[in-house]
Amino acid sequence: MPSGDILDRSFYPPLSSDILSWIREFTPGPLTPDELNQFYEDGFVLKPNLLTKEQLDSVINGLERLVDELAQELFKAGKINDLCENIGFYQRLTAIESQFPAASVLLHKRGILPAEIAALWSCDALLGVAKQLLGTEIAGHPVWNIRTKVPHQEQATVPWHQDTAYLNPECWKTLQVTAWIPLLDANLENGCMQLLRGGHRPGVTCAHNCCAGGTWYVELPEENMSKTLGIPVNEKSVITCEVPFGSVLFLNNLIPHKSLENYSNNIRWSLDLRWQKPNEPNGFYGLKENIVMAKGSDLNYKPDWNEWSKINRSKLQEAAVQQHIKDQIPELKNKVESDPFDTTIAGPWMNNWPIVHHNRHTAALTTNETNWHKS
Repeated sequence: MPSGDILDRSFYPPLSSDILSWIREFTPGPLTPDELNQFYEDGFVLKPNLLTKEQLDSVINGLERLVDELAQELFKAGKINDLCENIGFYQRLTAIESQFPAASVLLHKRGILPAEIAALWSCDALLGVAKQLLGTEIAGHPVWNIRTKVPHQEQATVPWHQDTAYLNPECWKTLQVTAWIPLLDANLENGCMQLLRGGHRPGVTCAHNCCAGGTWYVELPEENMSKTLGIPVNEKSVITCEVPFGSVLFLNNLIPHKSLENYSNNIRWSLDLRWQKPNEPNGFYGLKENIVMAKGSDLNYKPDWNEWSKINRSKLQEAAVQQHIKDQIPELKNKVESDPFDTTIAGPWMNNWPIVHHNRHTAALTTNETNWHKS
């Protein structure tokens, strides 16, 4: 990836007043002054070799446990007939999915935070970067994700979007910092990310559509992105972010990005973890609060994961959809049931944008031709 001091920025629009308010003076930490400047100027920065193999191996061990738990549940329910126990971490979920399509979505939906991911999220290296970008008061955002990009799976290929498009507009001016952490070398073959660099600079959330193809994802059409942000979508502005194992890609919540299809034979596992200032709105529809991770008044402060990590935000967002349907259609009041093997995903972000493509995920929002996004 080009370094911050040689990128061509001649086509960039000026920084809006909202984005200018995000900029902090350099303080010592993992990011160098040039890297800090690139985050503000370009909307992202790649920090090489930030995390150790031991830290990431711990996360992988935790995810292996989750995959095994999922396999056992599917096996006991008669959904699969082979636990695939002798297949390695980067192929096992694919083998399970060959028996139960979209099994990877079930793992993505599990909203209980594993202890190994919590430990990584609040480690000194990652919090050190968060403090450089946000200050000494740091909160973790309730939307964190385990990405299970199995090969050739539409549900794991994410179209152009801004992260703000998934949240309530109350937070669209709040800086939310994402750490994107692959658990192998992420590259063009296995589906790394692409960014529209400088796309955050106008401080605008573009109009998105819902939903892309057969997925639950919102989508930002390229022509709309270019027109709204004033940046051409071409080989100069779109950057492919290959991220080696141990390195971390940091980006803000307004920069448009997408992930590419996985053409390799391995699952491209990754995490995205987010931070913001505790006193600013998180935009998660009042469903779950932030978790305080650092306090300027207490340098030894440690987050209390005990209760927060058990609150399943996936269940909360599904419940919000179900409750809306119940409120709008009284005859469904006692008919919405939870299926532990349901591979559909629906959430309140679908209410933000026109549903231009209906699929099994949006079906939860549509009954008797009544759309909750029109109510």
